[in-house]
Amino acid sequence: MTPGGQPTILHADLDAFYASVEQLLDPTLRGIPIAVGGGVVLAASYEARAFGVTGGMSGRRARQLCPALRFVGGHFHEYQRLGDEVMAVFRDFTPLVERISIDEAFLDVAGAITLFGSPIGIATSIRRRVKDEIGLPISIGVAGTKHLAKIASQVAKPDGLVVVPIGQEREFLNPLPVGLIWGVGAVTRTRLAGVGVRTIGELAETPNSYLRHLLGSAAGDKLSSLATNVDPRRIQTTRSAHSVGAQAALGRRVVTPDLTRTTLGYLADRVGGRLRAAGVAGRTITVRVRFADLRAVTRSITVPAALSATLTLTEVATALADVALADHPHEREITLLAISVSQLVDQASLQLELPLELQDSERRPGTRTGAARWVVDRSVDLIRSRFGRDAIGYASVKFADVGHVPDGFRELAEHAPE
Repeated sequence: MTPGGQPTILHADLDAFYASVEQLLDPTLRGIPIAVGGGVVLAASYEARAFGVTGGMSGRRARQLCPALRFVGGHFHEYQRLGDEVMAVFRDFTPLVERISIDEAFLDVAGAITLFGSPIGIATSIRRRVKDEIGLPISIGVAGTKHLAKIASQVAKPDGLVVVPIGQEREFLNPLPVGLIWGVGAVTRTRLAGVGVRTIGELAETPNSYLRHLLGSAAGDKLSSLATNVDPRRIQTTRSAHSVGAQAALGRRVVTPDLTRTTLGYLADRVGGRLRAAGVAGRTITVRVRFADLRAVTRSITVPAALSATLTLTEVATALADVALADHPHEREITLLAISVSQLVDQASLQLELPLELQDSERRPGTRTGAARWVVDRSVDLIRSRFGRDAIGYASVKFADVGHVPDGFRELAEHAPE
């Protein structure tokens, strides 16, 4: 909506959120390069980014780039608390708030203009309140579509405000790099650069049929639309999850049966716990394997009965990964494994089945094996809810060497709306 020709969609994004929170909690860290993490950089302040330090970088490499870099631990409960406080400020201006992660959200302020003034004035007021009342820097983009508002907020960083007037969208977009488009990662960026497409304007001028051939039908159509600012999506104040997933970045690891089994067991433990906490289970299990050259392959299966059991998810996911790896026998190293479960259905209680010869009987939740796993999983869930996640777990998962990201960070990311 654009009352009076004004852009009314805001994308608000807290700047270097984790690092900014650490600097807020400890004023002695302000103005100096810091990184949250240790062996791996989980988040870097803008002072550290100026030296080339980025999230996901090894701690050793980060120290080489910035010898004065100071590592700090994470305050996960503070991240959640402060992120919630910022969202409360947004809702003081409009009920149409779509939170997409712990530190960013879309807002539709069309209905708030009479009360609070122009969208630019509302964005300015939000930035001032977040800074004065909470103490965190925030960047906001204002535009006529969600896609463009998000790009504008990236251009506004750090701690800025960028408005794209109605009618000037293409003028704003054309000179910007394609990497600013939501969903364009390193692989897509490289493919586009290989055919001379580096700016959004160049992407907009590329025939859709060529993009479909280069990137695939879905990705080609999506990028063609976004490059020309075609984005009909509305603000969604409530979001129902269509899938539940988790992934583990491994660096470059030589692939072995033990690595895939323990990593997928770790991920299945996270996904299964989230499914059970939501009272749902899923029929389609998908595994993604990423190789050293950043190419990724997926394999999925749809089972007769919806699953949420950790051990069963582990078995299915491991079998899928084995198929993916067998289809690429020359790949020796992998950098990431991921699991997602979709086609979700309610499963708040267990429906037992008669002891018949059923398809995939060992994997069905209502069989003798399935029921035993149901009981074990819920016992684990109950103990964790009372004493914390580290209180109990499957041995293969507890002692798995899966990345270096603390569980607190994983939980913050995994509980963000999907």
